[in-house]
Amino acid sequence: MTLAVLGAGSWGSALACLTARNGHRTLLWGHRPEVMAQMATTRANPRYLPGVTLPEALEPRADLDGVLAEAQHLLLVIPSHAFRDTLEQVKAQRPDLPHLAWATKGLESGSRKLLHRVVAEVFGEGQPCAVVSGPTFAMEVARGLPTALTVASGDAAVAHRYADLMHGETLRAYTSSDMIGVEVGGAAKNVLAIAAGIADGLGFGANTRAALITRGLTEISRLGVALGGQAETFMGLAGLGDLVLTCTDDQSRNRRAGLALGRGASLEQGLASIDQVVEGVRSAREIHGLAQEQGVEMPIVEQVYKVLYEGLSPLAAVQALLTRDRRAESEG
Repeated sequence: MTLAVLGAGSWGSALACLTARNGHRTLLWGHRPEVMAQMATTRANPRYLPGVTLPEALEPRADLDGVLAEAQHLLLVIPSHAFRDTLEQVKAQRPDLPHLAWATKGLESGSRKLLHRVVAEVFGEGQPCAVVSGPTFAMEVARGLPTALTVASGDAAVAHRYADLMHGETLRAYTSSDMIGVEVGGAAKNVLAIAAGIADGLGFGANTRAALITRGLTEISRLGVALGGQAETFMGLAGLGDLVLTCTDDQSRNRRAGLALGRGASLEQGLASIDQVVEGVRSAREIHGLAQEQGVEMPIVEQVYKVLYEGLSPLAAVQALLTRDRRAESEG
């Protein structure tokens, strides 16, 4: 079978390496012809996956129409702000697409919609689809280090289909029916990673980080359940697992952005030093707005939002969290 992976950044390239090593012909599409041609010639993606040799079954391509025409399976791995536009391009070429999946983590900018809702609006309510998420750094997946992730779909057959593509000697793919929970976990954890980075950048200790992760998980769960997700999802790979990974390791772009802010850099300086998409910056605005719409209290997300968009100093944000009224842990 042939899989098309749309998006040749770090995560898209890593997943393409994974499925190609699993024996599936994988077409990796990127929008810059010169970059994709160089990848095909050198068998490398030095900007995003330095030191990783692309498997023989992976074909870098820049012709979207050709890629879509050849693929039986489709996996979108693009920034959330480009998700709808890319779907529209896909539909123009493959209006009868049997199923698709995505590994994008975020909400649609402006509308605050979960991405499965965007798919339904573009392809129709009955479109079979799946979301891929979990505690996975791109470089480690590309290098073949052991890991696990979750594939969620309302259609069990579709979940198993994409899990089979990814499951192999170094990756264990689990399935779930809770698309809402998996999507909320993947989007909101990036905001919490910025918070953890800010705390570490300010010089606070492991105690602070552990408290942020624990209380952050409560916030994510609260929002996810309000939107229709299942509480148990947030104790799994796409919830707690992804949150711990993203908050504690400097491979996380969102954590590094927070570190820069905590050390006194401006947001612009922090993003420039990373030079890749930091999804948590956009997600902070969308998650904060969604929480307000749902009447869900998310104090850590609120403070991150104020640092990013209202000019609040990182230290003042931490002080605001510490001076909240005392309450029972079960009350938030």
